[in-house]
Amino acid sequence: LRAHAVDMNGNKVENPIDLYIYVIDMNDNRPEFINQVYNGSVDEGSKPGTYVMTVTANDADDGTTANGMVRYRIVTQTPQSPSQNMFTINSETGDIVTVAAGLDREKVQQYIVIVQATDMEGNLNYGLSNTATAIITVTDVNDNPPEFTTSTVKAAGWCNAEQPQKGGRTSVVITRNLTGSLMGQAGSSNWGGMGLPTTTCTHSHCSFSQPKGPREEIQHFAAAVDYEMNRAFMLTVMVSNQAPLASGIQMSFQSTAGVTISVTDVNEAPYFPTNHKLIRLEEGVPTGTVLTTFSAVDPDRFMQQAVRYSKLSDPANWLNINATNGQITTAAVLDRESDYIKNNVYEATFLAADNGIPPASGTGTLQIYLIDINDNAPELLPKEAQICEKPNLNVINITAADADIDPNVGPFVFELPSVPSAVRKNWTITRLNGDYAQLSLRIMYLEAGVYDVPIIVTDSGNPPLYNTSVIKVKVCPCDENGDCTTIGAVAAAGLGTGAIIAILICIIILLTMVLLFVVWMKRREKERHTKQLLIDPEDDVRDNILKYDEEGGGEEDQDYDLSQLQQPETMDHVLNKTPGVRRVDERPIGAEPQYPIRPVIPHPGDIGDFINEGLRAADNDPTAPPYDSLLVFDYEGSGSTAGSVSSLNSSSSGDQDYDYLNDWGPRFKKLADMYGGGEED
Repeated sequence: LRAHAVDMNGNKVENPIDLYIYVIDMNDNRPEFINQVYNGSVDEGSKPGTYVMTVTANDADDGTTANGMVRYRIVTQTPQSPSQNMFTINSETGDIVTVAAGLDREKVQQYIVIVQATDMEGNLNYGLSNTATAIITVTDVNDNPPEFTTSTVKAAGWCNAEQPQKGGRTSVVITRNLTGSLMGQAGSSNWGGMGLPTTTCTHSHCSFSQPKGPREEIQHFAAAVDYEMNRAFMLTVMVSNQAPLASGIQMSFQSTAGVTISVTDVNEAPYFPTNHKLIRLEEGVPTGTVLTTFSAVDPDRFMQQAVRYSKLSDPANWLNINATNGQITTAAVLDRESDYIKNNVYEATFLAADNGIPPASGTGTLQIYLIDINDNAPELLPKEAQICEKPNLNVINITAADADIDPNVGPFVFELPSVPSAVRKNWTITRLNGDYAQLSLRIMYLEAGVYDVPIIVTDSGNPPLYNTSVIKVKVCPCDENGDCTTIGAVAAAGLGTGAIIAILICIIILLTMVLLFVVWMKRREKERHTKQLLIDPEDDVRDNILKYDEEGGGEEDQDYDLSQLQQPETMDHVLNKTPGVRRVDERPIGAEPQYPIRPVIPHPGDIGDFINEGLRAADNDPTAPPYDSLLVFDYEGSGSTAGSVSSLNSSSSGDQDYDYLNDWGPRFKKLADMYGGGEED
């Protein structure tokens, strides 16, 4: 604090002075542990003095005085085995160390220690205290080798590991009775003594699964076992830890046991000893020929079973198989050139099934290599060609195609037949090599057209086959380059000179007819246009707008007797009227005249004639009323609720003022001029 001395008037009498107040610490705070629970570990068998863990507590009081000086001690230890004082703690640092020997994880796996922290330098009478829990786990070391619980094991009632194919593998459990006593911690390398890498077997067939606990399974055989060869196996199994034993342990690190395994016989599928089986034969063998016997073997020698055969795949349906002995015969002629043949090989699959319980089956593939024979005659190529009508300009290169293969194909022999004689007279063949030849004209000139030239082609098979093929040759006139001209191409199509002239005449006639038709149409159009000019525009009703707005002078200039609009009660006065006397609004009784029938599609120039004829018929029609006659409307009966229109009266007197029509706009200007007294136009 800073103090000031002044007099009554506030005048300074002395210099300011600083006053210091020191707060003396009181022990009013307990020590507080950083954690309420501490976890530590120590290996089993550790020597006394081995460090385990450190606990720490803080005191908020003055650390330079006894109020803030904390001391540690162990209050309790649980369990108190093998000694009640297995651990000690440094009172000043809080380090926990072992103080006695005998830590054994297989006996005690965990210790719970209560630690107390007290201030006032640990004085329990004056100091304040607090506690925390230290959990000490005893970790495992490899100080116990594995041991089998029994020296001999018999695998009874295990699943069969027999395999139909030699050298196969099975993954069935043979026995689960191979157990061991493991003292190490579960899941660690000290405990996993039954693992595959460290478990060995004196028999080459056995193998082990990965460990899943203190029980080992012989999971599979490394090689297939056969009941017909061995019905039982004697195995010696040895087990050891994956980790070496801890130093100072004077014990054997492995254990052995004997295992007796019995093989149970099951139904195995028949198998074909030779699969795929390949046979060679010539194509074209007759139907019913025995090719081979494709039989299967049933490995179950101690089971009296029958094997039956059937086809599984026969794409061309060429083969049959005997169901009892597997004999293969042909059901059709085998053709090497068929689409079912790939690289000269035909492949079929057969099924062999036994009658065991349950039945088993196996498949076998038969491959038939077909040797080619000369069963296809060569075919001439090309089928069509063209040549100039004069020789030495061009030739036709010909060859042949044969579905067979060497040596039943080329070299080919090309020759012309002797019949008809005109073939050798007009044509000749020149050999180029074993596969090609040239066809050309022998004579100096041959008329244009299409000629069928037969050529005999013979292959080199044994025996050789020949075929007479026809090539269509178009002979045509050619230009200087040896190409057919346009007229020559037409002539080569098989038409003579007379036919060509006839075709040209027909074309000229057709063009002439088309020209005459066009001229006639133009003349017709000109006449129609001239006729239209002779018609008076006022009388021409075609495509004109007719005006029908002349409705007369209205009701004021007509004095009609509206009572005539009512229909009489009966028609007797009309029927009994003397001949020659009739009302103008009555339709005469009698035959009506026939109006002229308009054509369906009249010519435009006939429209005026048609209208004139209709007008004359209407003028001579006695049933047609005049334009100003009264019309008989539908009679609605007596007693109508509608009032009589005869009561309506219009007057042209000056009583009504129509000057307001001038205010209605230009649309009512005409009415305003008529009734409003305006100036006339």
